[in-house]
Amino acid sequence: MKRITRELHVSRNTVRKILRSGETDFTYEREHQPLPKIGPWVEHVDRFLLANEGKAARERLTLIRIYEEVRALGYDGSYDAVRRYAKTWSKARGSVTAEAYVPLYYAPGEAYQFDWSHEVVLIGGVTVTVKVAHVRLCHSRMMFARAYMRESQEMVFDAHDRAFAFFRGTCTRGIYDNMKTAVEAVFVGKERLYNRRFQQMCSHYLVQPVACTPASGWRCCATHA
Repeated sequence: MKRITRELHVSRNTVRKILRSGETDFTYEREHQPLPKIGPWVEHVDRFLLANEGKAARERLTLIRIYEEVRALGYDGSYDAVRRYAKTWSKARGSVTAEAYVPLYYAPGEAYQFDWSHEVVLIGGVTVTVKVAHVRLCHSRMMFARAYMRESQEMVFDAHDRAFAFFRGTCTRGIYDNMKTAVEAVFVGKERLYNRRFQQMCSHYLVQPVACTPASGWRCCATHA
């Protein structure tokens, strides 16, 4: 027994238990991880981690910085404890997000998205920038695009007219990315103040305008609820 204890670096009690039981495999799984040092400071670490989620990658606090911030509040534990807790927190957060995911579905004729892009083209040997209006059906992803020299309100109306003729109909909702030719004011959430002429166009086609999250671009069709 002494030789086994010495060579395998296990306690005598463990060796004795195995010899008496006849078992050859013992595992230990801790059901609850105690947090003696970081426990009282978990709320503060959570606050920093949650704040990070809403920031761009370059603006987020590193774990070292979070550790320093919590230390400034009075935490006297190790950085490794903060690191381990943050790792566990991230895994748990990811599991909750995955469970909450619901695939988004659009019925035929339910919605389209309108947006602009700037493209550089060669016309008559001269390089120019044109504005391209994109209209995409959210159900089928069918796309209509038309280029213009300007991004004016008249071009917005013309693009809608030609797109609906191409699709041979309209949708009940139109999703827009807060373009200046349509939106006069952006409020909290998805509340917007649309200008009079744009509202008249939507009324003419019986379309309900819906606002995208600012700067979401074509991701809006995939995330808009």
